[in-house]
Amino acid sequence: MFHEVKQNKQPMKKAAVGIDIGGTNTILGIVDQKGNCLFEKEIFTDSGKGIVEYLHHLSDIIEEGKILIKDEYKIEGIGIGAPNGNTKTGNIEFAPNLPWKGVLPLVEEFRKIRVEPVILANDANAAAIGEMIYGGAKGMKDFLVITIGTGLGSGFVSNGRLITGHDGLAGELGHINVYRNGRLCNCGRRGCLETYVSAVGIKKTLHQLFRNYSTQSELRSVSFKDLDSRMITEAAMKGDKLAQLAFDYTGMVLGRKLSDVVALTSPRAIFVLGGVANAGDLIISPTKTSMEDNMMKVFSDKVEILPSFLNNNPAVLGSSALVWDKNFFQE
Repeated sequence: MFHEVKQNKQPMKKAAVGIDIGGTNTILGIVDQKGNCLFEKEIFTDSGKGIVEYLHHLSDIIEEGKILIKDEYKIEGIGIGAPNGNTKTGNIEFAPNLPWKGVLPLVEEFRKIRVEPVILANDANAAAIGEMIYGGAKGMKDFLVITIGTGLGSGFVSNGRLITGHDGLAGELGHINVYRNGRLCNCGRRGCLETYVSAVGIKKTLHQLFRNYSTQSELRSVSFKDLDSRMITEAAMKGDKLAQLAFDYTGMVLGRKLSDVVALTSPRAIFVLGGVANAGDLIISPTKTSMEDNMMKVFSDKVEILPSFLNNNPAVLGSSALVWDKNFFQE
């Protein structure tokens, strides 16, 4: 008589899909609960596809990733970070740098294709959740994440919850005013913070310094179009005085506005990431000095400014982390 031998099957591990939609590229990854990236693929965002065809393409990539990770992991959900992504509506709303214009019902359309739960967030808000789940903000309930790239994004976490506001669009630090009638911003207003604190902003500052000073700089011969923040960082690290001054000015402007933010939200820490933030102490030191110089005394020396712990893979980690934050995911 044969007896059936029952095999104890190990429970499946949990994983999340993270999708970061950028103006040029889209990065999709599958990440486990510890922040290990099991699969990653990058595609062009603007590939001539309509939004529905584009989402079908992303779905095919998810299936490709599931084959590679085999049956060891169960996909718990799909988190998407995108410019002007609104968690409350599930829409991307009037994103200026994406190929599709107007209001895009991204979550609604993706749910027609995928069976997993789907959540959308502003890319900087996704980075904030990523910092809380995987990064330096573990255990923190009050902090701020700033992304300094082409523009300036921000995500505010208060009492352990992301601040989204009544319409899902709260936390636009990049569009608070620095100088009335200042630099023209892509939002149509003048003097926004991101026109001074961003990759484009620091380029404009450096060219203004070229006009104001005769000091030698290796970057004088580089056209504005060809100049980027990485070049400015490298020149500053080699001792280029005007490049260093550009970082000092950028940090001064950012620190002054952060002193206002601290008075409003009293965060434990402020994390910075992105192209300009990769300059490290070149940007963090003048920012910290300016913030403390302009701070109310009751907040003095209470708030750290730290480099993000997500710099290795912030796009995928941030968007995938949306799935693990139950406060955020169940809204």
